[in-house]
Amino acid sequence: MRRVPARTACLAAAVLLTALAGAPGPAVARDLPDTYVVSRAPGVLPEGIAVTPDGTLYVSSDGTGALYRGHIGHPELRPFPARGLEQRPSSLGVHTDRRGRVFSVGGASLTVHDRHGRLLATRTAGGGPLGGSDLNDLVVTKDAVYVTDWANPVVYRAEIRGGTPGPLEPWLDIRAAFPRFPPQYWLLNGIVANEAGTTLLVASNGTEAVWRIDTADKDVTRLDLGEQSFGPDGMVLRGRTLYAVLNHGAPHGVYIARLDAELRTGMVTHRLTGEPFDLPTTLARHGCRLYVVNSQLDEPPGRPPYTVSAVDDPTCRTS
Repeated sequence: MRRVPARTACLAAAVLLTALAGAPGPAVARDLPDTYVVSRAPGVLPEGIAVTPDGTLYVSSDGTGALYRGHIGHPELRPFPARGLEQRPSSLGVHTDRRGRVFSVGGASLTVHDRHGRLLATRTAGGGPLGGSDLNDLVVTKDAVYVTDWANPVVYRAEIRGGTPGPLEPWLDIRAAFPRFPPQYWLLNGIVANEAGTTLLVASNGTEAVWRIDTADKDVTRLDLGEQSFGPDGMVLRGRTLYAVLNHGAPHGVYIARLDAELRTGMVTHRLTGEPFDLPTTLARHGCRLYVVNSQLDEPPGRPPYTVSAVDDPTCRTS
């Protein structure tokens, strides 16, 4: 979930993507908006998104560091009164947990807010082998928060005890999985976990791959998607279905892959590209709809209004 075009052009292999046409999605939620306005203020540049089970939307701002909140039933979001973000110029990944708490990252900080915006915790990454941290995305499991670093080939971890995250510490230097690759170009991005929290999938824009990590022994292998290079931005994992946003080296849009039971191999089954996306960065899923952030990061500060597009999930079966 990052400003991909400006910072990854330096080293990217050719992306070979098979044009796979998905079946049309079912007719669902026709009474819900197709477009959500995050903000009409200049320079917001939305980046991350989360949708809670009750349909509450949270969207982060790369341009200002603010968070926005709305509901899938209403087309306009409003600023979320999250305290303690005044000194964070950029917010990227945003996720919620089962308690409704809002976790977000930006710069070197991870913050946790309650649903009213009260700051519950701030955790700071101390930097990695290449210097200061630029935290990009996160995933919350039952016992930990895992965070990727755009500036360092490092995954951080904060253990959750009694519902509170502990210190944000370097957990895995991923360079050993591909030692010949220049460390400054790993560009770690989206991160997701299986339901048990035993397996992580981490996107790397630089290597144009998704990397599978066993949390027990930190074993790292490349997700095998056949002959396709696949370096996503944000991702969502639902069972064995991986939803990924691609915005560099491939037609911009949402790519959906069906994975094996161990999340080691898979095949892209659907590709949603073109309209209505405007440099999409990440997505969230609710019901049979996908909510995709239109960042406009390719031409900052973009042009208001800044939006989220909702499209049908083609993997949903018609009842």
